[in-house]
Amino acid sequence: MARTMSVMARETSENPGRLKQIRQAYTMTKKVDTKIGLIIAGVGLLTFGVFLAIGFAIDHPVYLGILGFIVAFLAMAIVFGRRAERAAFGQMEGQPGAVAAVLNNIKRGWSSSSTPVAVTRNQDAIYRAVGRAGIALIGEGNPNRVRPLLASEKKKMARVVGDVPVHDIVVGNGEGEIPLKKLQIHLMRLPRAITPAQVTETNDRLRALGDLLSKAPIPKGPMPKGARMPKGGQVR
Repeated sequence: MARTMSVMARETSENPGRLKQIRQAYTMTKKVDTKIGLIIAGVGLLTFGVFLAIGFAIDHPVYLGILGFIVAFLAMAIVFGRRAERAAFGQMEGQPGAVAAVLNNIKRGWSSSSTPVAVTRNQDAIYRAVGRAGIALIGEGNPNRVRPLLASEKKKMARVVGDVPVHDIVVGNGEGEIPLKKLQIHLMRLPRAITPAQVTETNDRLRALGDLLSKAPIPKGPMPKGARMPKGGQVR
């Protein structure tokens, strides 16, 4: 009994925090997506209405009504989550570290680090992710500075990982670029090219390379334009 009371007390104390987070997410999303409330309500009502109509058609309105309510709630939660995510990425677009936020949000399929593998003094950065599609090098910043940096990093990767595909991606809204809000979808849609064992082996190789570079001496003073930093390094 004491354990049950403890669990109930803990859940009660956690719920206000969760509700507050949901309210904050909704408020933030509505500033960018002004129709979010109508869209969520429409999804819920449409889903519930379809199930209820089916229930009347097969003479089980109560059963289908309850099921429809549950499915409608889930559909509303999914739609809200996706639109809130897009709104958050939209607000981060163009800011240093935005790509890292997207990569950290990918729950499965890719492993990455929030630390860029190459940076410039202008805060252009190259991030790396490894998954079944191979290696993704994602550049953020000025495309004119990012593309040469990507090409250099891609050439280095080819020497280290052999036949593992290396995809170079420039985040932006120009021609040939991937908008930040579509980056996650783009990565998830890349065709699988290597096995899980190869993913692990590739990660180990790149991790060893990063450890080796991190021990290399870093010259002091301003960085030359387009210079690369070892993983974990800082611009001085």
